[in-house]
Amino acid sequence: MDGDTRYAIGDLARRTGLPVRTIRYYSDHGVLPPASRSPAGHRRYDLILRLRRAVLRAVARRGSGPEEMTFMHKAAKLSEAERHRLIHEFIDDTFGGVDANPELVALLRAAMPELPGDPTPEQVDAWIELAELVQDQDFRASVRVEAALAAGIDPASPQARPVLADLVGRYGDAFGQTDSREYRQALAQRLEVGGDPRAERYWQLLAAINGWPVPPSPAPAIGWFRQALAHHPEPSAP
Repeated sequence: MDGDTRYAIGDLARRTGLPVRTIRYYSDHGVLPPASRSPAGHRRYDLILRLRRAVLRAVARRGSGPEEMTFMHKAAKLSEAERHRLIHEFIDDTFGGVDANPELVALLRAAMPELPGDPTPEQVDAWIELAELVQDQDFRASVRVEAALAAGIDPASPQARPVLADLVGRYGDAFGQTDSREYRQALAQRLEVGGDPRAERYWQLLAAINGWPVPPSPAPAIGWFRQALAHHPEPSAP
C-alpha cells in the first residue's frame, strides 16, 4: 500500500476499531498527531503502524489521562537502542558502588526488552510499566539488595553497611523519613509482613515482553535486607 496515502479520521477509526471521538481526543493531546490537513482543514493521517495501534488500544483499555498518554506514546516510540540505553542506565545506577558478581551484571545486560515491530497491547502495557519502574529511584535502591546478595556480601558484615544505608536512605526519601534506629525498625516490621513486590514485577514484565517463562521469587533478596537491618539497627555516624 502506498505509504503516502492519507486517511480521514473515519477511515482511521475503521482500521483501528476505535471510535472517532477517541481518536480525535488522542490527536488533540498530541498522542496521535495528524500527518497533514486537507484543503478544507480536515485532519489526515498516514498509514498507522502496528506499534501505534497497539499503544492506542492499550491507552483505551487503561482509560489513561493526558499525562500518562503522553508518557506511553513517548515510551512506545523509543527505538531499540534507546530502550536498551534506559535499561543500561538503570543497571549502572543500581550496581554502582557494589562489587557485584560480574556474571549477574552480564545476565542483566543481556536481558533486554525486545519489543517486536508488531507488539500486542499486552506487550506494550508491559514495556510502559517497565519503563516507569526502572526510573523509580525507590525501586532502584531495593534492587541493590539483589546486587549485594549476588556479590556474596554477608548482611552482618561491615561491607553491608553502605548498601543498607543507601537503601534505607532512598526508602526514607520516598516516604519523607530520615535514616534512624526507629525507621530501620519500622522497615524491618514491614518486611516481616511482606516484601517489596516490584523486584519480582521487573522480571515478570521482561518475561511478558520477551515471551520468557515466569521468573523466580526475590525472596532471598528480601531475606538479605531483613538480616542486614537486624545486624545493623543503627545508622552509621556521618
